[in-house]
Amino acid sequence: MECVGVTMFLLMFTLFLIIPGTDSKCIECVSLQPTQHGIMGDPMFLKVETHFDVHNVTFQGSWCKIKPNNTLLVTFNNINAIPNLRLKNSPALSLPDVSLYFEHLAEDTQGEYELQINIIFPGIPSPVAVTKRVTVTVSVPVSMPLITKTPESELVEDRDNVTLTCSVEHGTNVHFKWLKNNMVVGPSERHTFSQDHGTLVINPVKKEDIGQYNCEAQNHISSKLSKQAELIVFYGPYNLAVNSDQGLKTAGVFMVNPEELAFFECIADSNPPNTCVWISKTKNGTEVLMTGPRFEVKPYELPQGKEFLCRAFNNMTKKHDETKFTLVMASLDRGKAKYSQEGGVLSSLAFITISSVLIIVCMMFVLLRKSCHPRRMIKTIYRRPMTEQRGLHRSGHEDATVDFGIYEFVSVPGKMESTQVKKRNIINNNHLVFCMSSFAPEQFDISSLCIPGILQVFDTA
Repeated sequence: MECVGVTMFLLMFTLFLIIPGTDSKCIECVSLQPTQHGIMGDPMFLKVETHFDVHNVTFQGSWCKIKPNNTLLVTFNNINAIPNLRLKNSPALSLPDVSLYFEHLAEDTQGEYELQINIIFPGIPSPVAVTKRVTVTVSVPVSMPLITKTPESELVEDRDNVTLTCSVEHGTNVHFKWLKNNMVVGPSERHTFSQDHGTLVINPVKKEDIGQYNCEAQNHISSKLSKQAELIVFYGPYNLAVNSDQGLKTAGVFMVNPEELAFFECIADSNPPNTCVWISKTKNGTEVLMTGPRFEVKPYELPQGKEFLCRAFNNMTKKHDETKFTLVMASLDRGKAKYSQEGGVLSSLAFITISSVLIIVCMMFVLLRKSCHPRRMIKTIYRRPMTEQRGLHRSGHEDATVDFGIYEFVSVPGKMESTQVKKRNIINNNHLVFCMSSFAPEQFDISSLCIPGILQVFDTA
């Protein structure tokens, strides 16, 4: 049989001797790990480091395997090593550092080992005894684990239990870990494990046990994950309810338009799907209308306020549930109905939007009123000088709509006569008034077409 490699345990020898006339002597044996793991068939070296002069010190001791059985392996001193000839695979001892070497690890190599050594220092009459121990494990790498389920038949909630077993073809010192949907499964009131966690018992099964299960096999030197195994549980019905896209539901009452068909669905959480029965209730009794999850109603053929009942039955769990509702015919505005269902959110949003718009409008009005006053703008426009003068029409009279505006009359000293403008001018109290003569006076009030102006006199020397 091939042997598995083993690491070294810390063997520390520390001895402080304080004797008058001599120095303190220290022995320290060091190993990398307190437990050494090896692979079957590989070599292993239990190295012991000695921190004293092995050539000037006399020592003797032995290596023993104390677990599972007490067996002497080898005895030694600072000159010779004598192995136990009764053993077939006796380890070798290297001198002078007393390290132990296994050429091929076997299954029986695994156990706990002890080193005993007595050192006699010069000038010290009594020897110094040191004992150190190291644990050796020998393992075979694990193969891919397999999951088996008992029973293999369908599982019903609250009635059946299931046992999941994880096993490997190759591997020693194996410990198992269970995962459901990539989450570790731990012990609980319904989940129990064997000592090495190779067996998981669920008693009884529940809806929440449905999922994908894996088991991981691992030992000191290797680890492998199994393929997924699906666990199916029949359950329900739960949370039975009746829904309709055409009707408006309020506290078990559906309101539908009398002129259109209404479709109702009986929905429940169940595995496998339920068998649904639709029943109408009257004063004389009940009547089975149809079976199936979908029910069609013609409101115009029904009296007002008729009661219906949906009964769901699971053939596997033998459980059932039922729910009832009242059908009322009413003219519905779907927009209003939808708004009434979402009124809380929509009303809040509309209020915030309208308030924001009003605040923005008010702020703009205040800014405009402060920056450009209406009266000031009118006065500015009224006092703006005319840069151009309109010419006369060839017909001999002015177009009142074109010549409308503000005019100035300038009097130049020395000229009593100015260019005659074919307009009728009226001067009253130092104000000049231009009257439009485009329209016949018998059709319009001439005074209504007169525009006041300003008479300005410039003194030119």
